[in-house]
Amino acid sequence: MEKTVLHKANTRGHANHGWLNAHHSFSFANYYDPTRIQFGALRVLNDDIVAPAQGFGRHPHDNMEIVTIPLEGALEHQDSMGHKEVIKSGDIQVMSAGTGITHSEYNASSDKYVKLLQIWVFPKVKNVTPRYGQTSFRKEDRINKLQQIVSPGPTDEGMWIHQDAWFHLGSLQKGFQIDHQIKKSGNGVYAFVIEGDVTINGVSLNRRDALGISDTDKLSITADSEAELLLIEVPMI
Repeated sequence: MEKTVLHKANTRGHANHGWLNAHHSFSFANYYDPTRIQFGALRVLNDDIVAPAQGFGRHPHDNMEIVTIPLEGALEHQDSMGHKEVIKSGDIQVMSAGTGITHSEYNASSDKYVKLLQIWVFPKVKNVTPRYGQTSFRKEDRINKLQQIVSPGPTDEGMWIHQDAWFHLGSLQKGFQIDHQIKKSGNGVYAFVIEGDVTINGVSLNRRDALGISDTDKLSITADSEAELLLIEVPMI
């Protein structure tokens, strides 16, 4: 029997620090909801807006797979592995924190806000050697299709992380319909609507709503308007 959990946009945790306006799909920092700790191996989905020239000072991570998806603007990243990079809309960044890293993230613009999604997934193996990856994806390649941006291994399409997880992005035109097959039996999918309105397995979703679906083998997706959709498939640990 299919199981679902609906997270409407206005039920997320919210913290406005001035320099950072953040919405949390799962318990994070000062936001705590015992019913919203994680979805399977998905631990964090933060929807952040960072003010010009502001950002997150150097801080540590370990044993977490971190995926950053800039939506607007550019984010400057520096880490203890020696990377100094700028990621912007169209780029995807992954980090395997493994045995431990420190990094900082700042808005690379002095006059424009940067908007991003930061996602944490528990790894399937601990204490791996830390790793950094970044690449650009053509937005045209996800018009009315689901573009794979993250997968479990370096031989597959997209960036990769240490987990049996797949991420897809879609830019869907109104009225478009698609069935999406679950990649690994037993996995669930957390569907997050970046923009627009979609219906997934009969559930209507609007901008920034999310639907977690498990115990199913496919999603039936209909775009009720022009829509941007993120699918995060993870083991239901």
